[in-house]
Amino acid sequence: MNPTRPAVAAVAAVTLLALAGCGAGADRSSSADVLRVAGPFEVHSLDPTADGEIFTRLQVTETLVTSDIEGELVPGLATEWSASPDNTEWRFELVEGATFHDGSPLTPEAAVEALEKVATVEASPLAEVPIEDIAADESAVLFDLATADLTLPAVLTHYSTAILAPSSYDDAGQVTEVVGTGPYEVTDVELPASIETAVSPEWRGEEPAIEKVAFQAVGRAESRALLAVSDQADVVFSLEPAGRSRVEGADGVRMESSLQPRTILLKLNAEHPILGDVRVRRALSMALDRESMAGAVLREEELAATHLFPPSLEAWHPDLAPLPEDEQGALDLLAEAGWEPGSDGVLERDGEPLELTLLTYPDRPELPALATAIQGALAEIGVRIEVDVTNSSEIPAGQADGSLELALIAKHFALVSDPLVDVATVFAPEGDDWGVMNWADPAVERAIEALLAGAPEPEAAEHRETIVRVAHEDLPLIPVAWYRMNAAVSDRVDGFVMDPLETTWRITDLSWAS
Repeated sequence: MNPTRPAVAAVAAVTLLALAGCGAGADRSSSADVLRVAGPFEVHSLDPTADGEIFTRLQVTETLVTSDIEGELVPGLATEWSASPDNTEWRFELVEGATFHDGSPLTPEAAVEALEKVATVEASPLAEVPIEDIAADESAVLFDLATADLTLPAVLTHYSTAILAPSSYDDAGQVTEVVGTGPYEVTDVELPASIETAVSPEWRGEEPAIEKVAFQAVGRAESRALLAVSDQADVVFSLEPAGRSRVEGADGVRMESSLQPRTILLKLNAEHPILGDVRVRRALSMALDRESMAGAVLREEELAATHLFPPSLEAWHPDLAPLPEDEQGALDLLAEAGWEPGSDGVLERDGEPLELTLLTYPDRPELPALATAIQGALAEIGVRIEVDVTNSSEIPAGQADGSLELALIAKHFALVSDPLVDVATVFAPEGDDWGVMNWADPAVERAIEALLAGAPEPEAAEHRETIVRVAHEDLPLIPVAWYRMNAAVSDRVDGFVMDPLETTWRITDLSWAS
């Protein structure tokens, strides 16, 4: 679900009032000892399969496996894991002495109960794993798979697989409170905009320097920037370019950023009467001056996407010729496809104008601006685009009923630590809400199947190159820009490091500046 504009504005106003008392003049012994975090992330559900990412980021909940700052798999609630020779039986050894925030022990049975619930929910990548059974023994969680799946440990880094205490669920199995095992426990939550946490006395590890955290969801980008420069928040995520410039010119706050494994791209209906022609898709791509768009909207020409995958995903970024900008080449391709100039400057074929509707959403403020830039660029080659800024839920709805033509989206390719899991979903032959639509390629399917089966290097590199090259040539998705996550951090906070995967906000690494 996505907030309406009035709702977002209301949340921002409430946030400004709520955080106003936590400014620079506050006494460290009262509200000033609270780490004040703001971002655009509304929370509409306590269920980890819905909005669970906020609770892993706040380090309230933990998963069996997690990832480090480099994206490598590291122990979470499981200290180690192993698989049978055929990779159909997996064992995850649980950490000793872990306790839920309600004081009950983390047992293999409790972990199995939580994971069994998650495995039935389509929104979780765990539902895609061919699980025959999840069981417990004295010290471990055991997975029995119908077929080999080498990605299971990576899938278990996903926030939806966080282990909640049995007390988190009501008699119907619905999550009514978030009782996790992390260093922080929830002390107050007001959906969708506010979560407060404090260090849990049940935490098994070293006590964090930051004792309390207050998170506020703030939908308006300009309001987030105001919080950052007016000392009303300590960490503010997702600053758009104008807000970033404002922060860079302010005292007492610094910018932190990281190139994410995320690409802003055009999703196309490959069975559409117009877009089903690869010449048209290539023409649309060639009409885009990506550097100018990235410079004007994102304030960084270097974010122009020359490939589908950003350089931060090094293994998925082979040496291919960048996608070209060539307006005349685009016109030639459209003419070859039968499109001729019309009387009003819009191309026509058989008396029908070349018109398309482009959906996008305001959750990421750069998307509507980029959509307008794309609209202008395509008008130069005779393509009329109607931009519809709407709820992001309209994109999967259009995928489902076949009505979607074009959509400008921001796709994260590492929702779990192994990008292969997301790549396999994005290029699923049946399509994906945030991936291809009515497009499939046998070579891509074979390459993904080989990678999922555990192809060794350098064979695996060849399969990755095949996937990227075919997508580069056939353009079922048209890359526009890569994505940099920006955060404003108050000078009163030390130790902040941006996690490109946003697995957690690593609050336990923070301390108050002396």
